[in-house]
Amino acid sequence: MSSSQIPEGAKIVGKITEEVKDILELDFTVGTPIYIGPTNIEHMQREHPTEYDRYFTLLPKIIAAPDFVGLNPKDDSLEYIKTFPVSGDNYLKLAVRISGDGLLFARSLYEILDRTVKKRAEKGMLKPLTQQQ
Repeated sequence: MSSSQIPEGAKIVGKITEEVKDILELDFTVGTPIYIGPTNIEHMQREHPTEYDRYFTLLPKIIAAPDFVGLNPKDDSLEYIKTFPVSGDNYLKLAVRISGDGLLFARSLYEILDRTVKKRAEKGMLKPLTQQQ
């Protein structure tokens, strides 16, 4: 991957871990960076302002130590799910999309209901992580 593919202003907010790669059977190598660019930030601020204000600075923690991960069948995005005490029974979902250039970008950040996470985990759509970092 050349640095010319990385949009101006994009920053690394995390990397693909070995456990996530193995659980989701990803073709990406361990350590592949996950970026966030200005348009991703604008999307989060516009579409999910409350979650952005509360959790944006925690993106690296969500990526490094999610409680669940999955692949969204609708758009093939990676899903990182994390529980935070401040969200009550809800979880926080971070969607990571694959760009046309094959780069990973944190795209969306919002709360997801506990029952939704449990239902998707029961169906095998979300997989729990065992490694806590």
